[in-house]
Amino acid sequence: MTTTAAATIAEARDVTVRFGRRAALAGVSVTVPAGAVVAVVGGDGAGKTTLLRAFAREIVPGAGTVTSPDKNRMGFLPAGPGSWAALTVRQNLDFVGGAYGLRGRELRSRRDELVERCGLTSAADRQASALSGGMRRKLGAAMAMIHHPSLVILDEPSTGVDPVSRIDLWRMVSEAAAQGSGVIMSTTYLDEAERAAHLVVLDSGQVLVQGSYDDVRSGFTGTVTRSPDPVRRDWSWRRGRERHEYWPSGSVDTDAPRVEPDLEDIVIAASLSRSMRTAS
Repeated sequence: MTTTAAATIAEARDVTVRFGRRAALAGVSVTVPAGAVVAVVGGDGAGKTTLLRAFAREIVPGAGTVTSPDKNRMGFLPAGPGSWAALTVRQNLDFVGGAYGLRGRELRSRRDELVERCGLTSAADRQASALSGGMRRKLGAAMAMIHHPSLVILDEPSTGVDPVSRIDLWRMVSEAAAQGSGVIMSTTYLDEAERAAHLVVLDSGQVLVQGSYDDVRSGFTGTVTRSPDPVRRDWSWRRGRERHEYWPSGSVDTDAPRVEPDLEDIVIAASLSRSMRTAS
């Protein structure tokens, strides 16, 4: 049986964005397929928000190209609250749904479905300003998805959100992808990133590594060790009560135990390698 590759919903090709002399993105290429979740990870200043805003057509690249659906076929949750404080949960969803052309029974059905899925039924008539941070982020995500967009763009939807709300948010993201939307989201939580079909690791505006979680793990080279007293502190980072140390060449000058690297180790090791290459 033959399989057909998923259609491309959005794509960035060799995109560079500068703010003054600083390159927020430098030659970044990312594809968002239909029915898949693309997770963008990286530290502060890595370029995550800039990349998402480029996909949302809020930023015009200085070089390279971005293709994405028309704005009426996109849903975008920015880093801010993503809702109107003076409106209730229902009113926020009604307003956005109406702006995208939903009316009458169709709008009420979709609104009530999302209110239930994001666990806001008991707060449906509460103003957004009275919601907790996690509840407001879920509302913002629901507003981005109410019109069944082809492309869903979520900027750190779960940052600062309680564990239960994170589960609700991820369920909404997964359901949007299962219904055929392409989803690109930034996240600070690597356990969320591991669930995505495709990972993009950014550092200082450049792609360090990207691919499926299995591809990223299998493509990792070098060795990671653990000890309370690393040989080369510049190549180490804290993990719990110990420190992990990266040996890029695989030649290890220590008797410290080896570690099977997880995504956090891989991301940090890749960032360290780039920093050392830049400094040399």
